[in-house]
Amino acid sequence: MSVFLHGIQIAVPAPRYEQGWACALTETHATERPGLRRVIRSLYRNTGIEGRHSVIDDWNPESLYPPLFFTPEGERLPTPTTRTRNEVYSREAKALFVSVGQALLAETTGILPGDITHVITISCTGFFAPGPDYHVVRSLGLSERTERYHIGFMGCHAAFQGLRMARAFCAENPEAVVLVISVELCTLHLQFSEETDDLIAGAVFADGAAGVLVSAREPAAGVPRVELGGFHSDLTREGEGDMAWTIGDEGFRMRLSTYVPQILSDHLPPLLEGMFARFNLTHEGIRHWAIHPGGRAILDRVEEGLGGEVSGIASSRAVLAQFGNMSSATILFVLHHLLQATDAPNRDCEPDRMVAMAFGPGLSIEAGIFLRHPDT
Repeated sequence: MSVFLHGIQIAVPAPRYEQGWACALTETHATERPGLRRVIRSLYRNTGIEGRHSVIDDWNPESLYPPLFFTPEGERLPTPTTRTRNEVYSREAKALFVSVGQALLAETTGILPGDITHVITISCTGFFAPGPDYHVVRSLGLSERTERYHIGFMGCHAAFQGLRMARAFCAENPEAVVLVISVELCTLHLQFSEETDDLIAGAVFADGAAGVLVSAREPAAGVPRVELGGFHSDLTREGEGDMAWTIGDEGFRMRLSTYVPQILSDHLPPLLEGMFARFNLTHEGIRHWAIHPGGRAILDRVEEGLGGEVSGIASSRAVLAQFGNMSSATILFVLHHLLQATDAPNRDCEPDRMVAMAFGPGLSIEAGIFLRHPDT
């Protein structure tokens, strides 16, 4: 049974900060050492990021909420606790989950609130209960009998778990319509310290939200016909300590070592070999690649491992430049950009095969195969 994406919607918080401004802020407040400040400038220049969005609105004198890190005049406040950060997460994440859900229902032809049978929410940057799945059902006027699931604390690859679950629900029940939404507010866990992990995380992570509707129904006319073809999971032989996500007293702490790009590059060939064998594919049969832009170095290494000049990776670089790394929501931004930037195959052609990949703690690698059919 074919299962399709019926729409992708993306959203970001209104505040946007240019990368040069963020670099200067970090230089000023993370260290007084001139040598380390030079390292920070080099780090920020080489991220491939031009600007990022954040729910942190401390420098807006008209903000409705108390500042988190700085006064509107720029004075540094005491480091916020995990509780304080999570309170902001609870407020802002609820609004983004609901906003994306509303946009999906408003913009997807042929699907009404009463059609939704399952809601899957995804996030690793905060917690609250009743959870976002509950608030989506209530705020969107969905049936109280809607099945609800939340995927928490899995990291940048978690959108694949949501899509995999949605596909399984639709395969089991052809009438199922699944709403999948990811919201990540990574910047709430900003750390001003000299630790390398904190500096890397502060240079690349951002806030964003994205969602999809999944169903076995045929997409409406004029809607891209993108089929969920299958999913593949793998673990690298090393890297458990090179990418990790823990909870501290002053926010969540990200471990993202400089070895991650090399580990991924080394492990990519056997992963692709196993995936291609499982789904009877060849490298030449993949038209586009949608790669999670965890950072510029990761994209460079993955592109190198794929043979260079990879079709579709321009979308990954564009998302990185405009939005940064928004954890699990990012791969949906890449798919959204890729579908807008490329044309559907001609009616007399075979579907275009796209492979999307993301990487998470462990190191975990998740991949999904998507088939773009000719539009109706």
